[in-house]
Amino acid sequence: MFSLLWYYLPGPAPVKALIVVALLVAVFLLLMEVVFPWVSTLMPYNDVAF
Repeated sequence: MFSLLWYYLPGPAPVKALIVVALLVAVFLLLMEVVFPWVSTLMPYNDVAF
């Protein structure tokens, strides 16, 4: 999968590496800002029963 992504990215290797790093940062920020807060509302760890 990564070799296919590497093949389709434009430019020489350093430019491809920068694009891959930017994509990884974008995915990380999307997970931290959108996905994980949404999933945390669905988790049952706030339901404490004694």
